[in-house]
This record gives sequence, C-alpha cells and structure tokens, in this order.
Amino acid sequence: MNNLFIEFIEKLGLIDNTALFAASIFPYAIFLFYLYKINSVNKFVKIGFSLTVLFVFITIVVSIFSLNFYDKTLVEVDFLHGSAEFFLTLSDFVILFGFIRMLNKLEVNNS
Repeated sequence: MNNLFIEFIEKLGLIDNTALFAASIFPYAIFLFYLYKINSVNKFVKIGFSLTVLFVFITIVVSIFSLNFYDKTLVEVDFLHGSAEFFLTLSDFVILFGFIRMLNKLEVNNS
C-alpha cells in the first residue's frame, strides 16, 4: 500500500501543470464576479481576494525575471521568492481583516 502511494505521488510529479495553472484563472474570475455582487461582504474581503490575482501576476513576473537574470527558478532565489510571497501574505491579511470587521458588525442575540 505504501509503495503504491509513493508511485502515485511520483507519477503526479511528472505531470506538467502549466495548462491547469493557466486555466484556473477562469473559475477564480467567476468567483470574484459573484463575490462583488454580494452586498453583505465588505470591501476589504473583496479587495483581499482581488489581491490574490496581483500575487499571481507578481509571482509570474518575478519568476520570469529570476529565470532570465539569475538562470534559476524563483524557488532558488530566496529574496525574490520572499518578495513575491509577501503579496500573498498581504492579500491574506486584508481578507482576514475584512472578515474580522464583518464579525464585529454582527448583532449578538443573547437569550
């Protein structure tokens, strides 16, 4: 059983996921479209989820820069990788801040 799982993971590692990564923008765009239609969700949550798209864009740009300038992948250049990941942390913080604000505005009904 353990050997079968390891073989499965190794086969998954051989699959080129570039097309899947590129295609994932469509369901996320649909998610953002409907998220912006919900009036009960505050603007910080909406902006935070939108910043995730900025994170993806920054990561792609920095990854191309890393390959061309250092001849290494983004994961191999720590300060560039950390700089790109900062945008994910930023978007997560904004989403969290928005949900905290939404929770604080809820009425508490004590019986």
